[in-house]
Formats: sequence, structure tokens, C-alpha cells
Amino acid sequence: MRKVIIGMPGIMLCNLIGFIAFWLSGYIPIGAISLAIILGILVGNSLRLSHHFKSGINYSEKYLLSIAIALLGIQLNFSILQELGYTTILMIILTMSVTVFSSLLFAKWWGFDKRFALLLGLGNGICGSSAIAATKDIVGANDEQVGLSIAIVNFLGTIGIFLLPFIAHYLLNFSDLNAGVLIGNTLQAVGQVLAAGFSVSQPTGEVATVVKMVRILLLAPVILILIFVFSRANRKTNEDIKVAYKIPLFVIGFFSFSLIQTFGLLSHEQVGLVSRLSHYALIVAMSGIGLKIAFDGIVKNGKKALLIASMTFGLQIIMSSSLVFVFLR
Repeated sequence: MRKVIIGMPGIMLCNLIGFIAFWLSGYIPIGAISLAIILGILVGNSLRLSHHFKSGINYSEKYLLSIAIALLGIQLNFSILQELGYTTILMIILTMSVTVFSSLLFAKWWGFDKRFALLLGLGNGICGSSAIAATKDIVGANDEQVGLSIAIVNFLGTIGIFLLPFIAHYLLNFSDLNAGVLIGNTLQAVGQVLAAGFSVSQPTGEVATVVKMVRILLLAPVILILIFVFSRANRKTNEDIKVAYKIPLFVIGFFSFSLIQTFGLLSHEQVGLVSRLSHYALIVAMSGIGLKIAFDGIVKNGKKALLIASMTFGLQIIMSSSLVFVFLR
């Protein structure tokens, strides 16, 4: 409680930026989370904030983000797997895997930071901002990498809202159902999937939503895999084994809330409330991250990160389209 009181100026600033971002998202189609990062960057680089704000900004960026990720698990209902056949589920897993590994491969070719590239791959391959936020501490990414990853992935997803319906419906002449699979298997955020899918037709939107939900479910096993992989990496560098195998509390909370949703332990209204709390906490946390990003870091890493993310997203679209042609036509 003492930390909260001391950090109140920074916490209030992050909430103010978060509220403005949430309000602007109703008029600008790039999402409140990305807007919170952008506004945070503008404020942090335009104003000389005193040291009184530092502890509150750190609190919002660290603790509110952990709370947001834990509550995010309420969106995962594993029973939705019954709605799709094995073929479509395998297509989703294969596309996600290729997306993540291609991002790492592109980074290796151009000498780009592999942790940064991993965030870009996870954001493109699974569920955008949520995947990046949920895995940043596990992979050891810094605030600048997190902020830029989320901004870039959401920027590409916004373009995809208009690009994917054109590709699916007009360029490839997919049926409504196959168009839904393509859209749901490529766009990053749920809102983007809904916007793109239902712009084609009602059936396309419904299929795209279900496919997207399955992609979100992949976040759970991916988190476990990353914990195992990076634990082994830490052991090889002679770091403390106990630290290496320590599972963050937000991961435990994430899985606990996903089980609550799967077994229907909360009403629909309660699930909606928890989901909204998670979303707002994530917006405020992203405001804190944005406040800590310097313009020189954007200039240094932004262009190459955008290039790698764009190539990864393009390959993801090609991969998903090809799988639809092979298995669903």
C-alpha cells in the first residue's frame, strides 16, 4: 500500500493516458492498447517528468500488467475446441509455428535481437498485444521491445482488416467459410478479426471468431513451452536453477482463470466484468511502458522491427492461404 501511495502521481498519469487512449479508440481504428503506448511515448519524450512519477509508472508497468495477464485467462474456454475439426486445428498450430520460427529466422539473417523477434512472432502468430504482454517477462524482453512490438503488430493488424477480406473474397475467391478460416488464422487481435470477418458476411465472421479463439487458446501451451525453453537456457548459462524454474504468479493466475471459464464457474456477466478489468489494466500498463520508451530507441530498432514483422505477417498470410487451398477446398 505504501508503494501505491508514494507512486500515486505516476499511477494517476498512467490512468489519465489510458483513459484518453480508451476514448480515442472509439474514433481511431488502431486500438486503445496501441494508442496508450503511442500517447505514453509522446508524453514521456515531450515532458520532463520529475522523479515523483517514476515509482508510479514502474508500478503500473509491472504490477498492473501482471494483474491484466492473470485476468486475461478468463477469455480462454477450452471447450471451444469441440467446434472445429482436427484438420483446422492442425492448420492453426502449423501456421502459428511457422510464423514464430520465421520471425526468428529473419532476425538471424539481419542480425536482429532474437528476443525482440520472438515477441513479434508471438504477437503475429497468436493474439497480438496479449501474447506479447504475457510472454515478455519469460523471454526477458525490455520495455522498449515490448512497446514497439505491440505498436508494430497492431499497425499490421489494422492494415489486415482491409487486406484480408480483399485477399480471401476477391483475390482467392474463397467461400464464406474458408474466408473465415483465413481471416481468423492470420489477424492478430479479436477486434480486428471481428471487423474483417463480418465485413465479408455473417458466416465468415462467425467462423473467423471461432478460429481466432482457438489461436488464443494456444497461448496457454506456448507459455509453458517458453518457460521450459528459457529455464534450460538459464541453466546453461549457470544462473540460479531455482530462479530458472520459478513460475511467475501471473502465469498461475492466467491458468486458474482459464479453468474458471472452461468449467463455467462464473456467470456471463461476471466473465465480462473480469475481461473488461483485464483490458483496462492492460491499457494503463501499456501507458507506463510507453512513458519509458525513448525516441532514439524507436529510430534505432523501429525500421528493422517493422520489416521483420511485415515479412512474417506476409508469410503467415501465404501459409494460411495455402493450407486452406490444400485441405479445405
